[in-house]
Amino acid sequence: MQNDPAPDRRPISARESPYSKGVSALLVRSGITPNAISIASVVFAVGAALSLLATASRFAHPVWWFAAPVLIVLRLFANMFDGMVAMATGKTSPHGELFNEVPDRISDVIVFVCAGFAAGSSPDLGYLAAILALAIAYLRALGNNMGVQKLFIGPMAKSHRMFTLAAFCLYNGLAPASLALPNLLTWGLGLIAAGSAVTFIRRLGRISREVGA
Repeated sequence: MQNDPAPDRRPISARESPYSKGVSALLVRSGITPNAISIASVVFAVGAALSLLATASRFAHPVWWFAAPVLIVLRLFANMFDGMVAMATGKTSPHGELFNEVPDRISDVIVFVCAGFAAGSSPDLGYLAAILALAIAYLRALGNNMGVQKLFIGPMAKSHRMFTLAAFCLYNGLAPASLALPNLLTWGLGLIAAGSAVTFIRRLGRISREVGA
């Protein structure tokens, strides 16, 4: 949870859904803190990472290709609900910014590195995707420090990276043998890395323009 999540809050249309508001209200009534929800996002990310690793282990089974995207989406929901609960309760914490940012960075690295070791994937591209995710997050923090806020432009912002990875995993789980693509995740991580590089360049350009204006 951020100390004040509103000024640089990521725009997520799903927040306005009555279902999201209902879940948020339920979490508020249950007394779960925003920081606890942030920690839960790491738990979901670790589960997704282990599922990805399992696809290339002796325990390989199509179920892991379904478990990984479900856990990835739960991680994103946790990222959304921690802010919603913080806004609804007005709760702040001296460590709120740490709980808002550090779990995200840990989750990004764990998921992408382990995705690189999944079946049909590339460790090098997994590491590259993780490094670029950290670089993009650093650039947003740097931009905020320089007075440039709302640096959420893509094409591979956090949610886009995660949904792309989830989509490739689902294809591996759903595709019949005749349409199976053995190296699909290599292509998926390549797409994420390329899109992340473009995102980094676009955000760097925006910071440069606004600071120099």
